[in-house]
Amino acid sequence: MHFKGIRQPLALLLKNSPLMSRLTLYDIAHTPKVAADLSHIETGATVKGYLGPEQLPDCLKGCDVVVIPAGVPRKPGMTRDDLFNTNASIVATLSAACAQHCPEAMICIISNPVNSTIPIATEVFKKHGVYNPSKIFGVMTLDVVRANTFIAELKGLDPARVNVPVIGGHAGKTIIPLISQCTPKVDLPQAQLTAITGQIQEASTEVVKAKAGAGSATLSVAYTRAQFVFSLVDVMNGKEGVVERSFVKSQEADCAYFSTPLLLGEKGIEKNLGIGKISPFGEMIAEAIPELKASIKKEEEFMKNMK
Repeated sequence: MHFKGIRQPLALLLKNSPLMSRLTLYDIAHTPKVAADLSHIETGATVKGYLGPEQLPDCLKGCDVVVIPAGVPRKPGMTRDDLFNTNASIVATLSAACAQHCPEAMICIISNPVNSTIPIATEVFKKHGVYNPSKIFGVMTLDVVRANTFIAELKGLDPARVNVPVIGGHAGKTIIPLISQCTPKVDLPQAQLTAITGQIQEASTEVVKAKAGAGSATLSVAYTRAQFVFSLVDVMNGKEGVVERSFVKSQEADCAYFSTPLLLGEKGIEKNLGIGKISPFGEMIAEAIPELKASIKKEEEFMKNMK
């Protein structure tokens, strides 16, 4: 695992933002070099790179937001489940370090499969007695951005003005774009609706295939994860009315974890805004629930084996 892929462009975007005051980077290789490079950029955030497990506590102390993108990328032919064993261990280790050294921080999990890694982070925080359901997020902003982009391209709209709610999870059929709730309102014939829903659900696989073994989505992931971090920092600075969608502990569906719009506040999730009007999407939600439950069960089995 090296400081590349998602991590370098994400670090660049964060360093470039005036919202950031301190940026600490951690990995098992190359972080001091990347930190030195970033530190020359003329923005206010200080940057320091930390290397190896012995430096992880110092990296995390005092952090308000922690972003965990660590893990192996998906390659052609791999499913998110194929990533589970390696990435689950990494997320568990880093979550334990966060629970010990920055238990009050907002924790943003990027590592796939998010449908399983968020339950792992939750159980690790519970194990350490510092669990706060309002502060652990499975970041799936990319699904929303893709939906906005694809609909805008299809209808000739400005992507920045399109908002498609996306609920469910972050894999295949668990990604549920609520196109009938799109603003501005768009009308699509059923065949076109089915096609673009499939395009949104399989967008990650499309990028994996396009990169032909050289990795998975990195730049779009970095962009959307940075946007999520900026939203968290905004509300911590007192901004009101900020809504993001994230895979979190939830009672909004027949599943322990589910992504819905969330009103954010200084202490994390201020209010879960729920699914909304779903009559055209009931079948999609029903199809997603068994897959989500299976992903969560993987976490249960993993945590049992850790004990």
